[in-house]
Parts: sequence; C-alpha cells; structure tokens
Amino acid sequence: MPVEPHSPVLSYFPIVIPAPGRPVDLEVRVTAPAAGTDLPIILLSHGHGMSNHLSSLYGYAPLADLWASLGFVVLQPTHLSSATLRARVADEPGEPYFWQSGARDLTRLIDALDLIEQSVPGLAGRLDRDRIAVAGHSLGGLTASLALGARIDEVDLREPRIRCGVLFGAPGRGDVLNGPMAELVEFTRSLDFSTMITAALVVAGDKDDSQHFTDVGPDWHADPYRLAPGPKTLLTVFGAGHLFGGISGYDAAETTDENPALVAALGRLTAAYLRTGLAGTDDWATARTEHADAGEVEQK
Repeated sequence: MPVEPHSPVLSYFPIVIPAPGRPVDLEVRVTAPAAGTDLPIILLSHGHGMSNHLSSLYGYAPLADLWASLGFVVLQPTHLSSATLRARVADEPGEPYFWQSGARDLTRLIDALDLIEQSVPGLAGRLDRDRIAVAGHSLGGLTASLALGARIDEVDLREPRIRCGVLFGAPGRGDVLNGPMAELVEFTRSLDFSTMITAALVVAGDKDDSQHFTDVGPDWHADPYRLAPGPKTLLTVFGAGHLFGGISGYDAAETTDENPALVAALGRLTAAYLRTGLAGTDDWATARTEHADAGEVEQK
C-alpha cells in the first residue's frame, strides 16, 4: 500500500473462544497497535467467496493492518461460512451461509473481551469497551447489517454495544433476486433494513454489478443506505467493483479491479468515519476533503 503506517502493529492468532452450541469453537485474530491505550475496537466480518483462506481470520489484511496502524484494535472472527471450516460444518443447520451464527459471533466477541485481552501479550487494559464498531464485506456486510439492526424473518440480532458500522458491498433487498445464484440466498427475501437504526457508512462500488444475484445493477448495494433510517452515509466509490481495489487480501488473484491507492484511501476514509462516530471528532469531514476523488458522498 502506498502509505506509511502511523505506528507499528502486532497481530496475534488464533485465540479460541469457547462457543457451546456452535459446531466448532470461535477462532479470532487480533491486530492492534504496538502502543497506546483507550483503543477503540472494530469487529471485522469477512465475506464468503470461493478462496480458501481470505474469507476467514487470514484475510482482509489491507484493512486490518491500516486500521490498527491508525489506532484501532481489529478483531477478525472465522465465521462458520468460511471455506476453512467447510468440511467440519457440512450439513449443519444454516449451511452454507450461517447468517444467524455470523451475527451471533460478533456478540460472542464482545462478551469475550476479557479473554481476548488476557490472551494477547501486552493488550490487557488497553481496550476501550465503550467504543465498539463493526465492519463487514459482502456476506460480512450482511452480518454487520444484522448486528446494526436489520432483520431477516423478523429475527432481531442487533448488538446494542456496537455504536456504528461500515458496510462494504453489502447485499441489498431480497425481493429483486432473479440471478442464477438467487436460490442460494432465498433467506434474504425478507431482509428488512427499516429496523437498522445504528449509524452506518454504506460503501458501494459504482462498478459492482452483482448479476449473479440480481439485474438491478450496482445500485442494489446502496439499499442498506436508501432503505434504512438515519443516521446513514452512502459512499459511492468511483471505478470500484466488488473487491474495492483489493480489500480482501494483498495481491489477491480474485481482485478484478486492483488499485492499492484506492484501498489505502478507503481504509483512511472508513477509519475517519468510525473515529467520528465513536469519539465525535472531525476526522470524517477532513478525510472527505482529502479523498474527495475517491467517490461521492450522500448523507441523511
């Protein structure tokens, strides 16, 4: 990435969190600044995809590393939907997307913050438990949406300890599904954003045309903004496809729109949005000015 990190970061994994009733215990990676206290927390939910390891705690290093260098502690769970667990969870209820389990994993992480602090050398006493955000990409964007208050079949999975969030390329409404893979996500037919009350930044690529799900076009990924109540912000990223220049991994072959400069800009923009949402700073306004060429912003 064409930026210098603000500070060194440390990454520690796997931490195993006991999860009774879950087919396997929950594993998490922690990426944190090497120094500092009162550190805000980002829960980063991976997408689905076809890669073996990017959709797990092993992925999304371009975001996790940059966010940690900017002062956040990033927690990355491996959800049951990950290809790394495919052989172990085959035929389990909810397979292959495990949408309820994914959202519940985020609650498990918050409940386990004491264990996480004790497990990572040098982290104890440095977390700010009152400043917790969520971020998710693709299927992880749906997971984050549910944690922010969206509902499927009226199931309420909102996590009130999460104060704001970022959704990258999240699925839109389910009543327009008509693509060749629509049947795989039938459970989203009842997806309701009207209950997604927590503040969020919806990041949508203007080239992210998910025709395998719907023929609506890139605007489908703006639904979490358009159909949810405020406060919400929409960032439409110029020239971005579903991987937003490569957020899921360094030099990942699945990235069709590789753009390290865009990844760096989005990392900084999203960090600024979350810092403003968690601490009331003016970072978001400043970042919007500095990266005005990255995309168009709409707010409500």
